[in-house]
Amino acid sequence: MIVSSVMTDHLSWLSAGETAYRAVRSGSSTWVLTCTPTGTGANQTEAHPVHGEEGAPVLDVVDPDGLTGTDDVADVLRAAGTVGRWRNPDLWDALATSIIRQVIRAGQARKLYRAFCEAHGEEVLTPYGPAWLFPTPGAVLELPDDEFTALGMAFKRRPLKAAAEAVLEFGAKWAELDPAVLRDEVQGVSRIGPWTAGATVADLTNDYALYPYADLAVRTWARRLSTRRTWRNRTGVRPPLGTVGGQGPVSLDAAHTRMGSTSCQYLRSRRRLTHPQH
Repeated sequence: MIVSSVMTDHLSWLSAGETAYRAVRSGSSTWVLTCTPTGTGANQTEAHPVHGEEGAPVLDVVDPDGLTGTDDVADVLRAAGTVGRWRNPDLWDALATSIIRQVIRAGQARKLYRAFCEAHGEEVLTPYGPAWLFPTPGAVLELPDDEFTALGMAFKRRPLKAAAEAVLEFGAKWAELDPAVLRDEVQGVSRIGPWTAGATVADLTNDYALYPYADLAVRTWARRLSTRRTWRNRTGVRPPLGTVGGQGPVSLDAAHTRMGSTSCQYLRSRRRLTHPQH
């Protein structure tokens, strides 16, 4: 598939030259996702089976031409062209990734995630170099406390272990739930709040209407998209309305995130398109 841009916001993306790649777990299968510039300003992105062919990863492509209205942010998005993002096929990885992202900056979260994967996850050999899957729930539960401390993950130990227990018990049930219901369900796990739940489900489904748009990072990058617009800072205030693809009124903040996972996600991905940080 060739698109204008591919989002590489997930912490597992690596780079080799101009190619970005990551390994993902889908059921009992392992896949490698790649993104390579075409030389014409676009990018080719593909999924390659490594072990098994169960549950091929899903690429969602959003064409901003479907975003209607005269808002200046919509103008910026339409000019950017099509945006693709791979859904995370692994609920456990999506939840664990959101836990690691709690509180800390994205760069630090990426560093912790990758170190944890390299130390205790499964290595996947690719034509571009090694990649690593996040440790399984069982592996996380077996780790001694001092191993978390050694990897700078002491603060993440309890929520990760609570999530691992929950996924082992409820994972099959959760996989069948509607995204909005899943967002509420996972908040029953200790130290999983609305932000973590929303980020997890958005990673799984690419429905960024479920992402917490009041997040400070989202609003920070939204201001970069539109410096002329006055953005409200208070949460709980309904933002202006627009339409997406003729689907009727929706919050423009939800539309912006849905149309290519914009705001913080979109601009970060544009910067890291083929050169995500190691």
